[in-house]
Amino acid sequence: MSNQPPTSMEERRRQRSESHASSTYKSFLKDLEAKGLSPEEYAERAATSVLCCLEQRIMGAEAQQLESQLPSRLQELLVRCERHEGLPPSKFGRAEMLRVVSQELNVDVGTAESATRAVLATVSEHISQGELKQVVQQLPKDLKTLFPEMTLH
Repeated sequence: MSNQPPTSMEERRRQRSESHASSTYKSFLKDLEAKGLSPEEYAERAATSVLCCLEQRIMGAEAQQLESQLPSRLQELLVRCERHEGLPPSKFGRAEMLRVVSQELNVDVGTAESATRAVLATVSEHISQGELKQVVQQLPKDLKTLFPEMTLH
């Protein structure tokens, strides 16, 4: 028998919730690593950079809906993203997005494009198809091409 005091039902729920959040986030990062984004710290930075850019491009309500379907640990990183805090959506295309991601990750544009594609493919796997369709519909054609082909139909 354990020497630890019994925990309240509320405490056990909180622990389960934290465990689930951690496992969902780890699953997201593992999916990124499987797509070539490693180590884990780089995968996390890439996800934050790409999603912050994407949120800058889409309408505020849609950005909130997208965030709500992402792992909570990733949501926390995006909330702290100061780049788009309180700003209206910005009109930019593929070249500008890749330039920003390239600068933030300190990589060349080709590597930034690979990272962006990996993040968007992983997001596509982790959110509902309805939400994905709503996000993609708000983007210009050149940005849509960064998503996996299957999401464009």
